[in-house]
Amino acid sequence: MSQFINKREDVVTEAIDGVLALSGGALTRLDGYPHIRVVLRSDWDKTRVAIVSGGGSGHEPAHVGFVGKGMLTAAVCGDVFASPSVDAVLAGILAVTGSAGCLLIVKNYTGDRLNFGLAAERARAFGLNVSMVIVGDDIALPDLPQARGVAGTLFVHKIAGALAEQGANLDTVTAAAKRVIAGTRSIGMSLDTCRVPGSPKEDRIPQGKAELGLGIHGEAGVEQIDFAGARAAVATMAERLAAVMDEGPHVALINNLGGTSVVEMSVLAHDFLGSPVGEKITHAVGPAPLMTSLDMQGFSITVFPADAVELDLLKTPVPLPAWPGVSAVRPITVAALPDGLTPIMPMPSQHAATRVFLVNCCNVLIAAEQDLNALDAKSGDGDTGSTLAGAARALINALDRLPLSDHTQLLRAIGQELSQTMGGSSGVLLAIFFAAAGDGASSGLPMREALRAGLARMQEIGGARVGDRTMVDALAPALEALGKGMADAAGAARQGADFTATLVRAKAGRAAYINAKQLEGHVDPGAEAVARLFEHLAA
Repeated sequence: MSQFINKREDVVTEAIDGVLALSGGALTRLDGYPHIRVVLRSDWDKTRVAIVSGGGSGHEPAHVGFVGKGMLTAAVCGDVFASPSVDAVLAGILAVTGSAGCLLIVKNYTGDRLNFGLAAERARAFGLNVSMVIVGDDIALPDLPQARGVAGTLFVHKIAGALAEQGANLDTVTAAAKRVIAGTRSIGMSLDTCRVPGSPKEDRIPQGKAELGLGIHGEAGVEQIDFAGARAAVATMAERLAAVMDEGPHVALINNLGGTSVVEMSVLAHDFLGSPVGEKITHAVGPAPLMTSLDMQGFSITVFPADAVELDLLKTPVPLPAWPGVSAVRPITVAALPDGLTPIMPMPSQHAATRVFLVNCCNVLIAAEQDLNALDAKSGDGDTGSTLAGAARALINALDRLPLSDHTQLLRAIGQELSQTMGGSSGVLLAIFFAAAGDGASSGLPMREALRAGLARMQEIGGARVGDRTMVDALAPALEALGKGMADAAGAARQGADFTATLVRAKAGRAAYINAKQLEGHVDPGAEAVARLFEHLAA
């Protein structure tokens, strides 16, 4: 797969300059490109302790994104996943260190330890007061003599940076950093590997598996486990964290490793806070991309037992867009619906035959979920099957409160249920269809004519006609043929659905935005759903 890069060797320098150009003058870089890549605060006057960190690139926004008041004074950037040179680190130290001294915050990888360590020794030879702490928060490899430094490094940056900004001396800042390191624990998981710019992607993780405990440089995790959804994944990680966590309240950092969508991260946050470990979490940072691994589809969780002072330091505001701040974890607040929106449902009633009929129809849509999603991916956003299946499941759950013995009221009730539980335009249109059909039935129309009245109202409001490549292409002929029997209706629905595969232009729905080549040969998913439903009824 292609990437939005120019030349592999220019990725880091161009990325840094892109950040600098949009920093509003807050950030400066040292001369020396491309061998020395150091970004520092433009307003730095060397009167306070300097906080310097860095390492290989590819973890953005770390580390350049955290250079600013209250966090890092400078970031030293290496190539992608490669430590910066000793000279680059030394240049950063010399550029920002005054009489107050400098703290180096280093992630526990051999290259970083050696290069930052030697640079610190050379800086001391210049007479500078330099201390160094090494972050090793990863718990994935318990037998490793020195744990890797991963996303927990951000807690060290924030607390050390806040103390330095307040004017604390180097000994105080260093001691605080060491306390944070001692209490911080992290673990990560991914469904896929990352793509290093200019290199072929390593397909190491099979479909249906997740890799637990992988590092932030794409290195393999401690084990591959069966993937059974977000909740199970979080439970596995929470179990590992629980075994090594201290007692008392904790702050969590929920980190996107780069390629996980925002909605997935929100689901993961929900599941983590609902886990046994979540009961200890009083505050959280994220979910957000903080210490990434390029475009890895994964996440990590970091926990730290912050005391009151440390929590205040974490909460201290910083003018850095990459830092999302600290949020207190609170119970979800639920407000009542405004007057007029609380649904007034008819009295529920039971009718065994109607219940079986509805359940069977709903099961047809649930069984077709994946097929309809695959069809919709050809001409839309790939969710028609899930939308219809979700509405079907909701309708099954609502059966006990529906008027099953009064079909006139039942049609209206189904419309009301769909308006609340079915998303997108299809939910609105089907709600209109059933509500109008109920109105028709209540005025004395036979069921077929009531359903046709519902279709007419749906077309009037939605605007779709036969030939527009929508569910109407199957539903209209099916209702027209229903007077001849269910078998004829099913045949008409199938013929109408198959006809949509020949239509290369949609005039309604999301498929209207798709070019002809993508539509040709693919049945409209809404029409396919209607056809399958009538075919089931005719069987």
